[in-house]
Amino acid sequence: MPAAAPRTFRTIFISDVHLGSRPAKAEFLVDFLRHHDAETIYLVGDIVDGWRLKRSWHWPQAHNDVVQKLLRKARKGTNIFYIAGNHDEFLRSFQGVHFGGIVVADRAVHEAADGRRFLIVHGDQFDAVVHNARWLAYLGDKAYDAAIVVNRVIGVFRRLFGRPYWSFSSWAKVKVKKAVKFISSFQNVLAQEAARADVDGVICGHIHHAAMEEIMGVLYMNTGDWVESCTALVEDFNGRFEIIRWTRVAAPAAEPRRAVVEEEAAEAA
Repeated sequence: MPAAAPRTFRTIFISDVHLGSRPAKAEFLVDFLRHHDAETIYLVGDIVDGWRLKRSWHWPQAHNDVVQKLLRKARKGTNIFYIAGNHDEFLRSFQGVHFGGIVVADRAVHEAADGRRFLIVHGDQFDAVVHNARWLAYLGDKAYDAAIVVNRVIGVFRRLFGRPYWSFSSWAKVKVKKAVKFISSFQNVLAQEAARADVDGVICGHIHHAAMEEIMGVLYMNTGDWVESCTALVEDFNGRFEIIRWTRVAAPAAEPRRAVVEEEAAEAA
């Protein structure tokens, strides 16, 4: 049976993949990219986790598959912009440089199909902890790793009982009062930045919490992440936005890699 044609959007926004870290759900993202195309893709920061790669090298084949899939889309005509984040901040010194058709930038302004304009920024620049207390950001990164370990344990038991993927850390983030307060504060600061930039809204990542809501008269949209929630923001050809959650791999674990190999062979033929 032939594979179903990918859903095509005007724009796809993805952030916080954290390639190079063990929690990265690269297989989920490869599967998502197989099933979704777009005229333009924005990589909204922390796609590569330079912090973790500095501590220890971890780059399995699935992480390479994500990179190859994106490069292949660029070769086929997709416009791809890479907005640097704090975990891949080394790219901020390469603004305007093209890597295999992917353009690196610190921020961008996206014009939607309906004429609305959106500021695109990773968001770490507006996180006081990252900006002013880097040591605390690293400590928080360690705590986050611990939450991800809990995620894995819960995931194992859920799979044993035939239950779908569920993120403990995402659930805890919206239940803990201080986390809720931080998210709200972050959203407000980003909304204020959008107002200062005289745009209709802001699209960001960084806090691993997908959202789409109006704040102070501007539309705040967060793409989420591919470590916990596996979410992407998409825009259709009428300028309508939605968040897609892709918490499954549609085929057995070996299938995404096989599909990548078949695509590479077809392209080389």
